[in-house]
Amino acid sequence: MNPLERYAPLVDDEEAFVEACARPLPSVVRVNTIKTTVERAREALDAEGVEYEPTDWHPGILKLEDSTPGTNWPYFHGWLHGQEEVSALPAIALDPQPGERVWDTCAAPGSKTTQIATMMDDTGVLVGNDNNLGRLSALRHNAERLGVTNLVVENQDARNFSMKPYGERTLDEPGAFEQFDRVLVDAPCSCEGTCRKNPDVLDEWTLNHVNSIAGIQKGILRRAVQVTKPGGTVVYSTCTFAPEENEAVLDFVLEREACEVVEWDVPDGFETAPGVTEWEGEEYDQSVEKARRVYPHLNDTGGFFTAKLEVQA
Repeated sequence: MNPLERYAPLVDDEEAFVEACARPLPSVVRVNTIKTTVERAREALDAEGVEYEPTDWHPGILKLEDSTPGTNWPYFHGWLHGQEEVSALPAIALDPQPGERVWDTCAAPGSKTTQIATMMDDTGVLVGNDNNLGRLSALRHNAERLGVTNLVVENQDARNFSMKPYGERTLDEPGAFEQFDRVLVDAPCSCEGTCRKNPDVLDEWTLNHVNSIAGIQKGILRRAVQVTKPGGTVVYSTCTFAPEENEAVLDFVLEREACEVVEWDVPDGFETAPGVTEWEGEEYDQSVEKARRVYPHLNDTGGFFTAKLEVQA
């Protein structure tokens, strides 16, 4: 079964959706404002003769016309980072502020983590965690190349992430804390939304995998809410279309943790669809409509899902 056919009832134009999923992704870079400005980065690309097109919705995200991200000197100097356009949305929804304490639960290889660091002006504490030790080398490499200094790298299972190193028993120490201001859960998923860069995911897709990984997602999101302060923000995102991994996960956590799904400001010029409240006989909390779905044909991107939660007291 082609999983894309499974999601036809969710999209407004099935033909455009399927056609977009079959096209290669544009080559996109994000300007790293820790090391430079958008203006200087664009001037450097102009000087190198690298053709690019700024996106309509974010001045620091550029589509390269005939070049891959790693073949120009601004990239090697850490002025640019190759990042899929749609994957910039979770950090925008998270809206981290300078000086805050932020946890990225599934951080490697670090595109979203380093984006968060730039939004924090490389201040505060940013914990980048991943349970895959091998992938952490990529996280460290990207952080070093981009000049990120506020990052603490962790290798834990996010489902039972320990706050002990950060202050549960040492709150009298300077800088200690027991809760985060914001947490990003960019969860491992079945990845159908990445089919434009990795078509094999469609051949390897199974419903059993969808159902099994949903359990992991629920555990990570619950822990994220538990370690976030009241009034704090948790963002949940995936690159899958499956409601079992998206709205169903939100619904599960809403029933068990003190949090609510809230609206977030999608950048002007970027088109999204609302979360779904019914799927294959299951009904979800009506608030999951506030989540945003991105289908490849809407903005010529990959597929994505992003939801913002506010933690309650």
